[in-house]
Amino acid sequence: MPQITQLSQLDLTASYSYADYLTWRLGEAVELIKGRIQLMSPAPNVKHQRLSIYLSSQLFYFLQKKNCQVFAAPFDVRLYDRTKSILANKDITTVVQPDICVICDKDKLDEQGCNGAPDWIIEILSKGNSKKEVKTKHALYAESGVIEYWLIYPYEEVIQQFVLNDETAQYQLHNSYAGDDVAVPYLFPDLVIDLPTLFNDM
Repeated sequence: MPQITQLSQLDLTASYSYADYLTWRLGEAVELIKGRIQLMSPAPNVKHQRLSIYLSSQLFYFLQKKNCQVFAAPFDVRLYDRTKSILANKDITTVVQPDICVICDKDKLDEQGCNGAPDWIIEILSKGNSKKEVKTKHALYAESGVIEYWLIYPYEEVIQQFVLNDETAQYQLHNSYAGDDVAVPYLFPDLVIDLPTLFNDM
């Protein structure tokens, strides 16, 4: 079987697994959403990268005192229904690359990335993100059991903070931050992120 190096070699209407994904050597970044290939947005712009680096560094130093680790894209996160135990690569049909994620269960980490839901995911929206993409990820993260989910809007300088309701398995908007606010993670109430500093020079 020839090595897959171009998207044109794949059937974009077919369903694939993470085992398939691992064999590809594509030049483009892709994600798998319930077996279907999804092209990722073009390379992040300067605003996006500044936010990602700032938040990742803040979280790295904060989490040194915790049993949690922070990872930034590109980093594979394999997702599936939270009611299921850890699955084999051939049984996993969703793999995403969140901008930033925090993982507190070390058993979910392996050489390939994270097998299961991170505790906290942060997505920094770019102009290339579609409403459909945002809605899809929102549903996926809730289904897989990501406890806290942040959406950052760089141009509006707004953060939306969602927290998973265990009873409904749906996200509830916990808070919206803007202006001179300080954002406080639900999972880490002793961490304070100052918005004016975060969006400085944006």
